[in-house]
Amino acid sequence: MQKMSDKLKYEDKLGAVLVQVQDDLRQLKCSLEKVTVNEGDETLDIQPLDNAIRKTESSIRKHAEDYLKAVTEQVLVLPCIEDLPKKTVQIPKWKPSLERFPDVRPQKEDLPGSLPGEKHQSQLAMRLLCNPAHPNNRDILYQKCGISLPDIHKRSTNAVHQHHRIITGPTVKPKGCHSLAIPEEDMGTVPDKSLLCMSIKIASLHPREDTYSSKIDLKSRCVKQLKLETEPRSTCEKTGSKCTPLLTTTTPPPTRISKSIDHGSMMQGTSVLIPKSPENLLVPVPVIIRKYPFTITKGRINPVAADFCHFKQSFSLCWSSVVYALEALEKLLRDFAVPVAKVSGERLVEFAHGWDNGWRKAPPVFSLLSMLENWEEVLGLVLRPGQRYKGDGGNEAAAIHIQSCWRRYVARTAYLRHCRRKWAAGTIAISWLMHAQMRRVRKALQARRVRQLENFRSRAQHLAANWKHIQSSKRTIIHIPSLGYSQSQRLKLRGFDILQNIQISRLFDIRDENVEVIYICPRHLGEDMLHYYTSLLKCDGATDGDDTVTTEASSWVRRFIILTPEAVDYFPTRNMCLSTLLKYSPRTLKRIKNLIQGKQAYIVGGVAHADDLAVADELGLPVLGPEPAIAQHYSTKSGGRRIFTGAEVDVPPGRGDIYSLNQLHETLAELMSQNFNVQRWLFKIDSEHSGRGIAYCDICHLNCYNWALQKYHYYGPELWNTEWNQESVMVKYLDEIPEWLERYAQPAKTSCYPNWACFLKTFLRQGGVVEAYPPSDSVTCLTVDLLLEPGGEVTMLSCGDQLHGSCQLETIGSTVPQTSVHPETLHSICMRVGQACLQRLIVGYVSVDLVTFLNHNSMEQKVWAIDLDLTYSDQLAMTQMLLMMTGGTLNCRAGCLEVPMPIREKCCEHQSAAKPPVVHRYAVIGSHLFHSHLSMLYHNVFFMICKALGIGFNIKRKQGTVFALYDNHDRCSIGMMTSSRT
Repeated sequence: MQKMSDKLKYEDKLGAVLVQVQDDLRQLKCSLEKVTVNEGDETLDIQPLDNAIRKTESSIRKHAEDYLKAVTEQVLVLPCIEDLPKKTVQIPKWKPSLERFPDVRPQKEDLPGSLPGEKHQSQLAMRLLCNPAHPNNRDILYQKCGISLPDIHKRSTNAVHQHHRIITGPTVKPKGCHSLAIPEEDMGTVPDKSLLCMSIKIASLHPREDTYSSKIDLKSRCVKQLKLETEPRSTCEKTGSKCTPLLTTTTPPPTRISKSIDHGSMMQGTSVLIPKSPENLLVPVPVIIRKYPFTITKGRINPVAADFCHFKQSFSLCWSSVVYALEALEKLLRDFAVPVAKVSGERLVEFAHGWDNGWRKAPPVFSLLSMLENWEEVLGLVLRPGQRYKGDGGNEAAAIHIQSCWRRYVARTAYLRHCRRKWAAGTIAISWLMHAQMRRVRKALQARRVRQLENFRSRAQHLAANWKHIQSSKRTIIHIPSLGYSQSQRLKLRGFDILQNIQISRLFDIRDENVEVIYICPRHLGEDMLHYYTSLLKCDGATDGDDTVTTEASSWVRRFIILTPEAVDYFPTRNMCLSTLLKYSPRTLKRIKNLIQGKQAYIVGGVAHADDLAVADELGLPVLGPEPAIAQHYSTKSGGRRIFTGAEVDVPPGRGDIYSLNQLHETLAELMSQNFNVQRWLFKIDSEHSGRGIAYCDICHLNCYNWALQKYHYYGPELWNTEWNQESVMVKYLDEIPEWLERYAQPAKTSCYPNWACFLKTFLRQGGVVEAYPPSDSVTCLTVDLLLEPGGEVTMLSCGDQLHGSCQLETIGSTVPQTSVHPETLHSICMRVGQACLQRLIVGYVSVDLVTFLNHNSMEQKVWAIDLDLTYSDQLAMTQMLLMMTGGTLNCRAGCLEVPMPIREKCCEHQSAAKPPVVHRYAVIGSHLFHSHLSMLYHNVFFMICKALGIGFNIKRKQGTVFALYDNHDRCSIGMMTSSRT
């Protein structure tokens, strides 16, 4: 006991010394703040000295607390403490000797002076009071606070046999509150006019955010958060009950202090006391909490204010954790120059416990503002733009902010400039690489095209040198009915694959016993179509009197094959020409190579295309046709006029190669001035085909035509040919032609070009021809198909008079043979045209369109050559079917179709050995018959209807009707051939 008394005396002396040191430091600080500098009357900056004083004060306080803690732990293990149940413990009013603010410290009259160890006894009593597991805790709590707690040990032993009673009467159970079930023996401890309620909720964890110097959230979010932080702690206030609400606090997270002592026991008479018992943990006992508000003015606390002193004295045990939160709040208020802030002491303590538990950095703004009563007013100031720069360090913060914004702007600008330059450099590099790559590819393609063209020419020379031998021996013909139009033209055509399959009648080339045919089809043919053509090839007209099919006829079926490139399925909507599809079909090309291996073969194409060279080079075969470049040059309307002029064949008055509007008007005025007998003028686009690119305009609508005609009759035909007589008429024509064309010119097929403006735009872009329509009421057009053999000979294969529909400029069929022109005249014209083509390296199949009419002035027949197609024509394909079905020959030199008739009677050997008689037949062929309702009938149903109506072909008489099928899917287009005696 003597040793204990000595330690207590030493503790009192140490406390007195510490108090004196604090007083000396405070007085030194106050005196230093008043020191001024005479020069300039400026206040001396004592901030570094003040920081040193604070650091010294904190160090002294820390060492003192560590010493007291060590002394207390030594005293707690003394043997005399176990006798406490036998003595009455007097708990004095204890106040801490170490405080954050030196102005608020216990006075000497408040300290017990009767016994030297009473201060230590009071501290020991508080330790026991904060330990619910100690057996004397219940008695000390009753003496100290007047609260009688139930006997924990007794309740634990009798818990199975006791039955709790619930407080009867009106019960208020707000959301979040739970009524307490109190044993009957403890009913006397419950206040009469109060209802015990406990708000149980999870303590909110403050997010780890930067300090208020970072970017603040939106005001709505802060207000919502602050409302959650400052909502009433008692749920009884939300109801209208008459019970007295108990002030409760949110249970803070456990700290290093609360591992042995509950946070509530550290606040004397102001917290919830929770005994460390399983039963009491489920039902915590609340105690009334008092509010401890105080005010912070201009970011600084008045340490001698009564409200602050009261708050500090009440929470002295946990003051070390409260100090840090209070300093952070003071700094916030000073930085934002908040004039007045009202602090809620309870929230401050609660927040300090949370900070002590988890915060590693300074808390966010809204968490600090949740400790204020007037948080809405303070939040408005904090969120006000520029408010931060009105507080402490505002100039430095503004300078830092300005510098950071400027540096950010400079860095961002430099970065964007760098990105633009980098993007530009990348774009330039990629463009250059692409350009170089494209250049290499272009050069490689050009070299390949040149190589393919050279191979094409070498094979053509070999074909020309051996043509007669090839024609007289067995050979294989590969028919590729490709329409190599330009891409713009192909995309405008509907049913392009059906158009390419119209010449499927090329199969009938097998009527020559030395020919095998490989037909490249642009569509997949069904079994019904394959069976139909197989039947036609069997019933070819090579029959005897008993209608039995000969062995030769049955062998024809084995001499043709139909192949469809696999690329048809890859590009179903691209309208690619057949040569291009075959070029990208390696399996089909490989199969063709196997079929022609060891055989003499050549290719017969359609409209020439550059990919014809690639296909021929891949197969290693010659092409019976001109080079693609030559074909494209002379297959235009202007190119055909040049060939006809070179062949000295009559052509209509006109002029080609027109590419401008002024040229069109001047040419038209000149032609009209020289040809007064022409009543209609035609305008033809160079690259169009099948009557699509034709427009016309009648001269009768021209206002000055009658005046010009009078001038012509006045001078007479002989004098009118002089230019000075025609000049006045030409000037008049030039004035009226633009309006005349705009009002009265119209396209022949409005489905292709709806009006003159559209037609004229294409006409001037692609070039065209102006020609005169024959000046007669009776005009007949005919088509002649020629074979320009590589050996230099010209052969007429077909000739027929054209059949026109509603539009006189569109061909729908023809009659074979032609009867409009004398055969010798026709033969002479065709030979001259053929030789002119051969001189221009044009070989293969050529189609010539002629027009014949009667000249009213001389009453003589005139024949004009109007068009030239360097391709295998549809008429020639249908003619092959005609010759196959009738078994006859077309003699174009004589202008007749000779069909052999079978011998009906075999009376003697000389009759059987005699040549069968020949009769003349006439045929009508049409390859472009269209009807939308045909798609409603399958082919077999259509043929049954035709058979029921008596439509068919008679093998014996070599007359009747045969149909050509193009498609088994849409079934809208068909071809037809009819043979008869007349």
